Amino acid sequence: MKYKKWNIGAPDPQAVDLLRGAGYPYLLSTVLAARGVDSAESAAVFLDRERTLTLSPMLMRDMDKAVARIQRAITAGETIAVFGDYDVDGITATVLLMDYLRSCGAKCLRYIPRRIEDGYGLSREPIQSLRDQGATLMITVDCGITGNDEVDFANSIGMDVVVTDHHECKETLPRAAAVVDPHRPDCPYPFKHLAGVGVALKLVLALGGESREDALFARYCTLAAIGTVADVMRMEGENRTIVSCGLEALPHTDFAGVHALLKEAGLLGRPITSIQIGFVLSPRINAAGRMGAADLAADLLECADPARAEEMARTLCELNRERQAVEQDICADAVEQIKRLRAEERSALVLASDRWHQGVVGIVASRLSEKYSCPSFMIHLRDGTGKGSCRSYGGFNLFAALESCADLLDGFGGHELAAGFTIPEENIDAFRARMNRYVRSASGGELPVPSLEVDAPITCPAALTLQEAEQLSLLEPYGAGNARPVFALLGATVDSVQSVGQGKHLKFRLSKGACRFDAIFFSVTAEECGLAAGSRVDAAFYLQANTFRGSTSLQLQLIDIRPSLTPSRHEAEALALLGRLLEGGDLTAQERSRLRPSRDQFAACWMALDRRLRQGKIRAAWLPWLRQLAAETGGSDSFLRTALALAVFRERGLLALTRQGDTLLANLNPIQGKVNLDDSPYLARLSPGGAQPPESR
Repeated sequence: MKYKKWNIGAPDPQAVDLLRGAGYPYLLSTVLAARGVDSAESAAVFLDRERTLTLSPMLMRDMDKAVARIQRAITAGETIAVFGDYDVDGITATVLLMDYLRSCGAKCLRYIPRRIEDGYGLSREPIQSLRDQGATLMITVDCGITGNDEVDFANSIGMDVVVTDHHECKETLPRAAAVVDPHRPDCPYPFKHLAGVGVALKLVLALGGESREDALFARYCTLAAIGTVADVMRMEGENRTIVSCGLEALPHTDFAGVHALLKEAGLLGRPITSIQIGFVLSPRINAAGRMGAADLAADLLECADPARAEEMARTLCELNRERQAVEQDICADAVEQIKRLRAEERSALVLASDRWHQGVVGIVASRLSEKYSCPSFMIHLRDGTGKGSCRSYGGFNLFAALESCADLLDGFGGHELAAGFTIPEENIDAFRARMNRYVRSASGGELPVPSLEVDAPITCPAALTLQEAEQLSLLEPYGAGNARPVFALLGATVDSVQSVGQGKHLKFRLSKGACRFDAIFFSVTAEECGLAAGSRVDAAFYLQANTFRGSTSLQLQLIDIRPSLTPSRHEAEALALLGRLLEGGDLTAQERSRLRPSRDQFAACWMALDRRLRQGKIRAAWLPWLRQLAAETGGSDSFLRTALALAVFRERGLLALTRQGDTLLANLNPIQGKVNLDDSPYLARLSPGGAQPPESR
């Protein structure tokens, strides 16, 4: 079980029926209703995709200054340098702006930092190099908003700077010719969630003027879509338009390098969604920057020669495979470090090593945040200095946290969900202690538990069809704020489970009533899962089409699976019968006989409890816990009689037992002497002649 808590939506059945009556399919109607869309009119608005960007780029603060300075440089024949970033957002933003400037006849230089040698953001040495090559204007994309000292340095050596960025600002902005960032406190631009490539796109549209906006958007929306999805920006407003149009244009984009990458990744000629961009294309582009070869990815996207582009795409995919191997090694090492941390050091994971690849620690930080449900800070050490990457969890604001530790850092930048920092090695212990205190304080002592958001349970399993699943594509593109739909099948049965992919994944066959479903659970082993054929489970999943040997069928892509918290019909009947006994309701002689446990069952139940609770209080999902206890107790009607035994132990003071929703808290009470179970009023009612409720005796 990956998630301790499932938040399962409960869409209004009337809203679902209304939407289905308006012609929307069952699954789509269910998701819309779960997300608050309850009428045909609001559904049409929710699903509508704009074809153009309607907000003027000139609404951004300093956009007029940026356009004026860049146009002056183009007209005067100045050399313009574009300073980018090494992630997918920064690379696509760099290529987009360079392509436009060259189309205007501008003399251009490109600089993308080397992650290991240069680190994140602006730095003096490359700025000096660009100036030495003749650049008199530098435009930053996806970086620069916190580079105050570096911008001052550029100014001092005779180079103007236009900053375009989308990251959080510090209190003082760089003293640049223009600072274009929607996050500026004084920026009136109404949409604040553009990626760095989105801001670069807006700059190009502003430079081209209103008459060319449509043509320029058509050319560059593919690059902007890739960068926007890769940077996990909110999928609403202008981002939804950018990605929708970019996905549609991707198969026939003018960029030969994108075609080559699609081919090498096996996506050419196949429908491409935001999921393919996020999990197939982006990691390959990102691998170049992480492995110190960001220029290779930029060269590929700029390449106009199809043959050369295919060669570079192959190299990029090889780099990605190398990155995956390095990532696995770092993750295993980090897990070993975590085992040695004290309890007070686990609210925020601060880990460091001189053996880790600096370019890969950010990905591992993401995995650790999900695995351990807390912010993670991974630090690569070299020559007494640590370069760190951190990832948030549960909405924790990393940027604010790093600000609170600024005196321990040499520098930092990023936003609330992901950031980078530099730290002297001798400050790491103090940083770990302070960051853990900060996280506990910010959370009020209540650390977030790993929670899964489920749109809705499936009440009609027969409606899970390939055709219904395909209609969910109307919700695309997916992303933050418009997540891929998650469904739950409650009270299903595991018909079979087998390891596939050299033991790295699990393949399930699940059933619910007369319906049968194939399911795949990636990156989970049989040992980790702990479920066998015959288990009653709840399954949370995405829906996907699976094509094998030319045949396409529906497959559940499992996100999590757990022992079912939903009682079977037999269990529900047993619990209802027990409830009548405990509440003093009337029972027939046959029901009293069914309830009455043997002494052997009482003894077996007590021994099983003693084994489980010997180490102290337990906290568990109550229904799976009861099922397991009943299996250990054995005997006829073991589920019902084990539940009764627990009620008797609790009533006699032997056991502290409380339920909080689906969670059970249990502990053995210290008892002096022997306790006579026959004195329990529940058992008295089950003895011959004991049909009267206890309160009436």
